[in-house]
Amino acid sequence: MASGSSGNATLLETERTCLLVDAGLGRKETFRRLAALEKSPECVDGILISHEHTDHSSGLPQLLAHWRATAYLTEGTYAEILRVLPEASTKKLDRVEHVRAGEKFTIGDIEVSPFAVPHDAADPVGYTFRANGAKVAIVTDLGYLTELVKFHLRDTDCLILESNHDLEMLKVGPYPWYVKQRVMSRTGHLSNHIVSEYLADGDAFDGRARFLILAHVSETNNNPDVVHLSASEALQRRSSGVPFQGELLVASQRIPLGPLTL
Repeated sequence: MASGSSGNATLLETERTCLLVDAGLGRKETFRRLAALEKSPECVDGILISHEHTDHSSGLPQLLAHWRATAYLTEGTYAEILRVLPEASTKKLDRVEHVRAGEKFTIGDIEVSPFAVPHDAADPVGYTFRANGAKVAIVTDLGYLTELVKFHLRDTDCLILESNHDLEMLKVGPYPWYVKQRVMSRTGHLSNHIVSEYLADGDAFDGRARFLILAHVSETNNNPDVVHLSASEALQRRSSGVPFQGELLVASQRIPLGPLTL
């Protein structure tokens, strides 16, 4: 539905269950984008939050006030959201279940696996989802690809992976130096270069995804065409024994991507 520094939200659904992953858009914009996908807001059974940064969580109080859905997030993320929200908003967070990295749980017919990621947040996680024999992985906002993250990204049918910035664009761009250092750090965001090295490595990326979606693309320090070209060249460098034969897509901040069927 949306991916980038101005707000993140991804809709996943089976015939029985509908989940919203991250709630970084306001209620009005979330409803507008659901309508663009011909989905009713009442369809959502659960809202999963990856971490407390506002582009992933700012819409949560508004959405819980209007939906009967449950929010799923780690204790650390929940505590940090409570710390920064005004009291009137915290009262809306009345349907919350805590999750832990490494502990699977189920919502409807979807098995959810949270896993730890290196990012400068209280207790950030990525998620994988399994249902009807298909696996989806969503991991954005991380400074580097740990072996644990690579493990969880294997055997995915749809992989949504951050490709946040172009290093040269970031270095000469308008951000203050301390922000540039944060973005480039091991608890910041993935660059096109880091993602390309991962995609070209047949031992790290198994290449079996039917859809590879590069996400959380910076509107200031990146360009969708650069992201696509960088990844395409990397995928062409793969060994002939482990080719990538899926579809490469770049998610947008402004226009919902999808729907995609697995």
